[in-house]
Amino acid sequence: MQSSVIRNRFFCFGLFSLLLFASACGKKVAAPNPVPTPPAPPAAQPTVTLNASSTFAKPGDTIRLTWSSTNATDLNLAPEIGKVAPEGSTPVKPTESTTYTITATGPGGTAEATVRVTVSAPTAAPTPEPTQSVDELFRARVFDAYFDTDKSDIRPDARDALSKTAEFLRTYPQVKVVLEGHCDERGSTEYNLGLGERRAQAAKNFLVSLGVSADRIETVSFGKERPFCTEHDESCWQQNRRAHFLKAQ
Repeated sequence: MQSSVIRNRFFCFGLFSLLLFASACGKKVAAPNPVPTPPAPPAAQPTVTLNASSTFAKPGDTIRLTWSSTNATDLNLAPEIGKVAPEGSTPVKPTESTTYTITATGPGGTAEATVRVTVSAPTAAPTPEPTQSVDELFRARVFDAYFDTDKSDIRPDARDALSKTAEFLRTYPQVKVVLEGHCDERGSTEYNLGLGERRAQAAKNFLVSLGVSADRIETVSFGKERPFCTEHDESCWQQNRRAHFLKAQ
């Protein structure tokens, strides 16, 4: 009787375990969530540099451009050069001031660099030295000063003449002059000697004010004793009222 009870208990336990196992097998196991794939990193931004062997040149000079880049698949160098390698150099001969620009393009975008080469203006050809002698130039560029009757004032036309004479004397500092004062025939000899001296001195003072050294100018008065014209009219008298230049020997 007792053994029969024990068998029944084992049977019930086994049946209960079997039912639990069957119940567990009937449940579906949930699949794990998939791990997301990380996004690809962005493409690197291109970089580029551009340099010139000199940024100043004269017309006809050769300048060498040098460049380098990273992360670029296409490079263009302007003006006129076009597509170039990712790294390199090339000679150019700009005839005028020019800004060179290199553009680098790649998956990550575009980059740009510039360099400017300044070309100086052509130098003017030097003015040839005159072939005339100093004596010939003296006769061509030294001008007398004329005066009004009984006057030693420097009038406007005399200012222009003396200014041109001063320019010549400043250009040729080795030249010394004798400055003669002259008068027309009217008036006494003594009066005209004094008037001639005042005219010569007035012309000298004007030259000195324009930068000519006083020790290069000797003055003398001849009054009315050495006329340039011997007619007896105003046209002739005007020619005689002058400060006249001679080149000192």
